[in-house]
Amino acid sequence: MPIRTASLNHQIQRNGARLHLAMVSRVHSQGADQPPSEHEQALLDERRWLKEAKAKRQAQAKLPKPKAAKLVKEAKPPKAPKAPKAAKEPKEAKPAKGHKPSRAEKHNQKAANLEAAKKAEKKSAKT
Repeated sequence: MPIRTASLNHQIQRNGARLHLAMVSRVHSQGADQPPSEHEQALLDERRWLKEAKAKRQAQAKLPKPKAAKLVKEAKPPKAPKAPKAAKEPKEAKPAKGHKPSRAEKHNQKAANLEAAKKAEKKSAKT
């Protein structure tokens, strides 16, 4: 797994602090004109390597990234048409729902009902 640039910055900072401490202790004990010690030289080499790695990562980050190929959807095959339904028989015609019988129709109906009642009484009387 690659090391992030931010973690390299942190490592460079820690290395710089250790290098500074080593340089100050050398100057304090031996003087400024003495060559760096092995520990100090190792810290300098590590710092140089960290800075090169950081520069390489930053250069790599500026390069164009590979893009994913666009997803091509496959066309679905057309569905088979459904079979036509059988024709239904027409329903019986019903009178209009809001039909109001006229006065003449009411009288005719009333007369027919009275006539049927009289015939029904005569039949029951014979039996």
